[in-house]
Amino acid sequence: MPLPRLRILPPLMAGLLACSGHSSSPEASPGVAPSTVTLSPTEQLGRSLFFDRNLSEPPGQACASCHDPRAGWTGPSSTVNAHAVVYEGAVVGRFGNRKPPSAAYATQSPLFHLLDRQGSFEGGAFWDGRATGERLGNAAAGQAQGPFLNPAEQNNANAAAVVAKVCGAPYAPAFRALLGGDICDGAHVERAYDGIARAIAAYEGSREVNAFSSRYDAYLAGRASLSAQELEGLNLFEGRAKCARCHPNRPGPQGEPPLFTDYTYDNLGVPRNPESPWYTQTESNPLGAAWVDNGLGAFLATRPDFRSYARGNLGLHKVPSLRNVDKRPRPDFVKAYGHNGYFKSLESIVHFYNTRDVLPVCLPGSPNTPGTDCWPAPEVGLNVNEEELGNLGLSEAEEAALVAFLRTLSDGYLEP
Repeated sequence: MPLPRLRILPPLMAGLLACSGHSSSPEASPGVAPSTVTLSPTEQLGRSLFFDRNLSEPPGQACASCHDPRAGWTGPSSTVNAHAVVYEGAVVGRFGNRKPPSAAYATQSPLFHLLDRQGSFEGGAFWDGRATGERLGNAAAGQAQGPFLNPAEQNNANAAAVVAKVCGAPYAPAFRALLGGDICDGAHVERAYDGIARAIAAYEGSREVNAFSSRYDAYLAGRASLSAQELEGLNLFEGRAKCARCHPNRPGPQGEPPLFTDYTYDNLGVPRNPESPWYTQTESNPLGAAWVDNGLGAFLATRPDFRSYARGNLGLHKVPSLRNVDKRPRPDFVKAYGHNGYFKSLESIVHFYNTRDVLPVCLPGSPNTPGTDCWPAPEVGLNVNEEELGNLGLSEAEEAALVAFLRTLSDGYLEP
């Protein structure tokens, strides 16, 4: 388990989005290459499900369509990431409301629960925590059931439709072997659908997805070194930049590798992303451009047991792992950051953390440049974390050192 964080204010959020399943771009999700590690039978079944493009309606969208290993298990299109950020679902023209988070290092998230009397929450899945894991005992498995039935994602009519597709797939014999020979007879849809979700979660928890193979891991093991700039960034990460408070970077008490997230929730004061196509989705978003992403607070408002905590959590989103935060298929590939992808580079989001409360608020119609002369107002002005970011007092060189350190967290480091 990660080390406990030093936290004072309420925490941050995460959620899975619509993803393009019919792109002809060379950046579209990869085919099923041979596994890079030895997988258990359940993990191998989950892998087959994760990369299967036939499990959407119409066919064409797999889990990997939004969670590409080449991009750190998140959005695979540089063009989409640079602008709209949210991905088109299996149905042409349908989009969700947030960017796809990484599928890696997510299975360690505990069941969603109230963390303290101040109304902080921990665990669950999706940006807003709504996949609590309460029914299946596994937040990642609960999350895996969502996209299949989401009209903005894989768009299946019901669980039975998904099960029927799996039972007709080439890997159906493995499915039957693991869940019982009668699993496809139509009388066990709930058990079959739960088995599908658990298999996907098993794969997402495998060493293929959670490789722990970054240069930083090698550094912790004494097998690699960090440059002077990267070491400066590490010192800032643990010190004045306050990053380690939410993204613990030290091994756990039993030597467990750090996960770089505490699985809590926070409102960073991220501006709204005006390029999101969600604002045009009038059928699913009748508020149009007036819609506000209230994150965790909006989910809590749907739960009678947690409703009293909703206002204090408006605008909070799940703290993502920083592992693979810079992993990309090529140097010029654009990655997006923040729950809505407002930031388009590590440099820009680090600069935001450093100067959010230093630069003035951008005025509508002004010629000022966000990030240089001003920052747009937060999408949700309540509950903004002012204790751990906003005015860190870092120099330009120190921002660059932080970015250099973050770039050591990409899996796939080849030791000399």
